[in-house]
Amino acid sequence: MDVPRDQITTLMDHGLYTSAQMLGCFLVSSSAVNPETSPHIKAESLVLLGDALFREREHRRAIHTYKQALQHYKIIPRQNSTARISLSTSNRSSSPNSFNISAINENEVKFKIASCHCAINENVAALAEMEGIPSKARNLQMNLLMGKLHRNSRQNRAAIACYKECLRHCPYVIEAIIALAELGVTAKDILSLFPQTPNRSGRPPFDHFDSSRWLQRYVEAQCCIASNDYKGGLELFTELLQRFPNNIHILLEIAKVEAIIGKNDEAIMNFEKARSIDPHIITYMDEYAMLLMIKSDHLKLNKLVHDLLSIDPTRPEVFVALSAVWERKEERGALSYAEKSIRIDERHIPGYIMKGNLYLSMNRPEAAVVAFRGAQELKPDLRSYQGLVRSYLALSKIKEALYVAREAMKAMPQSAKALKLVGDVHASNSGGREKAKKFYESALRLESGYLGAALALAELHVMEGRTGDAISLLERYLKDWADDSLHVKLAQVFAATNMLQDALSHYQSALRINAQNEAAKKGLERLEKQMKGVDPDAPEEDEENEVEDADGDQEEAELL
Repeated sequence: MDVPRDQITTLMDHGLYTSAQMLGCFLVSSSAVNPETSPHIKAESLVLLGDALFREREHRRAIHTYKQALQHYKIIPRQNSTARISLSTSNRSSSPNSFNISAINENEVKFKIASCHCAINENVAALAEMEGIPSKARNLQMNLLMGKLHRNSRQNRAAIACYKECLRHCPYVIEAIIALAELGVTAKDILSLFPQTPNRSGRPPFDHFDSSRWLQRYVEAQCCIASNDYKGGLELFTELLQRFPNNIHILLEIAKVEAIIGKNDEAIMNFEKARSIDPHIITYMDEYAMLLMIKSDHLKLNKLVHDLLSIDPTRPEVFVALSAVWERKEERGALSYAEKSIRIDERHIPGYIMKGNLYLSMNRPEAAVVAFRGAQELKPDLRSYQGLVRSYLALSKIKEALYVAREAMKAMPQSAKALKLVGDVHASNSGGREKAKKFYESALRLESGYLGAALALAELHVMEGRTGDAISLLERYLKDWADDSLHVKLAQVFAATNMLQDALSHYQSALRINAQNEAAKKGLERLEKQMKGVDPDAPEEDEENEVEDADGDQEEAELL
């Protein structure tokens, strides 16, 4: 043998994959190995080279190499298996990367080929490869990959079966727990998969461990979030956080849910806490970037993107964060970044949400509908419902908007935000304003601190000519919430009723709280014209009014 095979395994064990694949080239081309007389050695050598290429992320080359190995494996004469075993035991290595005894394990190689296809987003090819492995021969890793592939191709029942199989092997496969929760399996069903009987080693069953208490809570929390019971999920996660203080995974899960339900300040605080513990995380950092964009905190946003690019510029989160940075400078650039995030991972929900909101601000509601639908098919959450309602209203498709808003209300019966959505649809035409008022009031009864509903109700009072009601409602909220959008809305009401001095002081208060508030800046410009006796709408009447309305929508979107 010219090239000792165990040397490749040694290189692989030490993580020296580049050297391993170069040495592999010598091994597979060695004239000492005759593919006709010793196909098993040739097959093993090719698998070793394939492993080195796979670790080097040269996925296409690895697929090609593994497939060659399987071809050689198929021509191994079955009768001389004894000879084969003696041959390969002589240079068997303890390495997990080497396949010892009978040349190679065909199922393992198929799994490796599927993993390569998966890494380059070739779902169909990966699934075809995996289906060639008999179900009895599948191990934990194989079942997890099968679950992902079935789920990506929307074969949910098959995906559920694979994920359940994973948890029967090992209850700690957290990816499988999250996937099952998102696929609608109940907490009770998931927990019933965990081994309950004493095992052979005489250890007590799983539910006797103290560990199972936290794992059970974790399963319940993920199931709450998946079924849109955000309040229940947050309570369970908070309880877990007390037991595991500074747990980054839990902090990020909490922050993500807060971002979805519009608890923006709390979410920002938790994202920042997670980053202070580990400044190199990328998971959910695009959610954080989108919040900083809404807050117009450009300084923090630029710093975040700079950090993310230095950690790993290939992740979809980084492109959504880049999109958030560009949103202010150039919408088309922002859009191409959002699209790039989806190209990297077609299941990346924040990419679709970002894309939908960009299309709305570019006044392309049809395209926005497609983006929000994309997010919703993956996993409906409050933001995709809100985006769809806004898009349909922009298209004057009242019936569709009402259908989506009611769907949100069914999915989230305890959500004030969903009630407000139904109110928004009714408020969009003058005949529905009375109904809208009822929905806004119920939203405030459910969640008294929900400023989005308070602002919408105030706006409704103004439309109906009840300016006094609008002012007293907003002033009541200002007592408890020092919020820039409340000041802006009050300023707008005062300006419209010619109480210019009051309007001025509220615009100034808004800018003291948030110097980046665009609506306050624009409102102040108009007000200064009014105070000088110049008609702010004189040159282009319609356009200015539209801008004013758009600002109202913008605030609403930010508060949702």
